[in-house]
Amino acid sequence: MTNSNDTLIPLAINGPAILACGAWLKSTICVTQGNNAYISPLIGDLATADARHQMDRTVQRMCQDYSIKPQIVTHDLHPDFYSTQFAQAYAEQQHILTLAVQHHHAHIAAVCAEHKLTQPILGLALDGIGLGTDNTPWGGELLLVDGARLQRLGHLTTLALPGGDRAALEPWRMAAAALARLNRSNEIMQRFSDQPAAETVSTMLAKNLNCPQTSSMGRLFDAGAGLLEVNSIQSHEAQAAIQLQQLAEQHGEVAALADSFQITENNHLDFSPLLSAMIDCHDAKHDTSYAAALFHATLIAGLAAWVEKAACQHNISLLALGGGCFHNAVLRHGLKNRLATPSFHLFSAQQIQPDDSAIALGQAWVALRVDAGRKLTRKA
Repeated sequence: MTNSNDTLIPLAINGPAILACGAWLKSTICVTQGNNAYISPLIGDLATADARHQMDRTVQRMCQDYSIKPQIVTHDLHPDFYSTQFAQAYAEQQHILTLAVQHHHAHIAAVCAEHKLTQPILGLALDGIGLGTDNTPWGGELLLVDGARLQRLGHLTTLALPGGDRAALEPWRMAAAALARLNRSNEIMQRFSDQPAAETVSTMLAKNLNCPQTSSMGRLFDAGAGLLEVNSIQSHEAQAAIQLQQLAEQHGEVAALADSFQITENNHLDFSPLLSAMIDCHDAKHDTSYAAALFHATLIAGLAAWVEKAACQHNISLLALGGGCFHNAVLRHGLKNRLATPSFHLFSAQQIQPDDSAIALGQAWVALRVDAGRKLTRKA
């Protein structure tokens, strides 16, 4: 019997009992029993001792409620996440197998689990940041997922994160990174003269000091918001992106900007022309809601063209949408409308959310699909 607070997801396959520990933000726990997955209520971000204790108690409670003795424990690739450290310690104590699952693989796998999809599928994973298999911060990914197998077909052209994690809190920094990418670094101090760190950030970008590159769609939204002066400093997660969405909704649909993106030879989706257009909109004092609508319309056009090209190349007609950016209804509905054809099938989160609260389910699904002898590591 399912605990009334948990979410039951019937699965397409049976397998060993899995304990999936999720990621860092919007943490949940998932356990599997036979062909059922049970997802805990939201624990939240694992930055506090209270949240970590709640995670510990949730694991114990769910294993008791469903009489589960996990045989495999899964976690994110990021070694510093509490959920990763918990999973590894738990596996060592219980002498069971562990599996690290890449963040965006888990996003797409969660959609596959919910919709009982076992065939190869394209995945469009758009979010803030998750550690990639190359140890760089991903977040705008076009993937080919076949159960436990992951192929990165392409990604958004990267932007610098001046100051690392701090750039995710301050959209003006991402706007400065956009200016640097457009070879307009000389404008940073003038445009952001109200920011005490403007000169420092300009120097960091020029000398590539503490400026890791990211393919994140979330940070691309931040860059757009910063260039339009919609938001310079965020007071909460995704505030700038939400403000851009609200402005776009106020204005209504517009046509995508012509020649506003490029799909490169190595399948990177480059929105540099769009970022340049946002600067022009700001400087010409165009209505900000129009600029926000133009930003969304152009993102949708570029993403759709990118997906269509991959679908044709790989002869796959299934697409899963995952990641927190798909909370954005303008982006989600626009992409679905753009790709709506009888021969193409889109899948997105229904019972679950598209954000990191789905990561644990995705991790569990990958563990069920994986070849145990090949990719799992037993903790002695």
